[in-house]
Amino acid sequence: MTHRTVDRPDAPAESALPRRGLLRMAGAGLGLVLAGGLITACGPEDADTPGGAGPGSGAPEPGADKDGDAFTTPPPGTAPRALWQEDAAAGAFGSLDALAVVGDVVLVSGDPLVGRDIATGKERWSRAEVAVPGARLIMGGDTLYLASGQYDGDVVGLDPATGKETWRSHLGSRYSQPRPVGADTERVYVVAGILEKDLSSHHNVIAAIDLRTGKAVWSERRDAGTEESGITSAVLGDRLVYTDHRENLTVRDTATGRQLWTKKTSRSNFARIAVHEGAVFVADGRSLRSFDVDGGTERWSLKADEFSSFNGPAVLDGVLYASDSGRSVWAVDPATGRRRWRTPAQTDVAAPVQFAKVGDTLYGATEFDERGGVHAYDARDGKLRWTYNDGTGDIEQWYVAAGGTRLAALHARRIQGLPAV
Repeated sequence: MTHRTVDRPDAPAESALPRRGLLRMAGAGLGLVLAGGLITACGPEDADTPGGAGPGSGAPEPGADKDGDAFTTPPPGTAPRALWQEDAAAGAFGSLDALAVVGDVVLVSGDPLVGRDIATGKERWSRAEVAVPGARLIMGGDTLYLASGQYDGDVVGLDPATGKETWRSHLGSRYSQPRPVGADTERVYVVAGILEKDLSSHHNVIAAIDLRTGKAVWSERRDAGTEESGITSAVLGDRLVYTDHRENLTVRDTATGRQLWTKKTSRSNFARIAVHEGAVFVADGRSLRSFDVDGGTERWSLKADEFSSFNGPAVLDGVLYASDSGRSVWAVDPATGRRRWRTPAQTDVAAPVQFAKVGDTLYGATEFDERGGVHAYDARDGKLRWTYNDGTGDIEQWYVAAGGTRLAALHARRIQGLPAV
């Protein structure tokens, strides 16, 4: 396996354990407090890499057609070079939803919030004070929903193609800092503090805001001691599914807010959960578990090796993908839990914790490994084809999202475009 790297003698050297601890806390929802201490600035790579055009130039990968939509498949073990690289306003603070590709626009949660062309990396629009750095980028229909970056208690909706505001909530002064956790074509779902008369906030609610009126149509108070941070969530049809710091997996009816069921898991889940065809999938320590969304019945459970634990799963093109702490990647039938393939443990580099897929290639982004990056696997058998690394030596987590025949990859404060080859 070959790692594509570019020497960066000026890259800062950092201790892995302090950074890992800070990012874990940020992923649990503490990114606002820790924002000043989590970012390491990195400029674009030098333009002297092989192949002619350097990263950041916007020039096509050698072998691309005139529209930049077809690329030469690299030899086995050889990673492609970056098509472009640009600075990002902020890293992702551990949130797997802080990088998104909507149509042909790449978004990274930060202030300013910037929309970039996925083909060239060029800025299409930029807006200051509309996004809280590290906030989840929640899509509902064709609208991007965010907690207002002005901390005024509003939720705003933006057109991701232009950055223009197209919607705003009208919650009044009852709630404190509502944060979107999901959306569909009728409602946006938020977690918010309840403001007391002395303006303190000791309790929180989960609520649904009607997109026509901007007002809450239901609001359910959460158990005392339940934190506003640390929620991992997904919307599946008329069900809102989420986990929290208190080791709960909960499902609510999106129309009424009624809690349908809740179950305890063996640990707090900081990673992504997945939903697909009436089921929710959650990493629960050594087990990868599937539950019926309507009734909460466990459909199946898959065990990792002893002393290993699963990372958050994803369902892409009808296949469930997850990695484990033993550095293996699993492909599983989401209906039955039957394993399709499993990669050997990767002893030299971290396994991915986030996935994207284009055609017959599965892409995985690693965490906390200076030699990690974006892995490319043959989705049919799990064979590792190549690993892209930007050569900075930074241990921060990688993130990847697909758009057409291209990938957007985020690492520390650097956003880059890769060909999906």
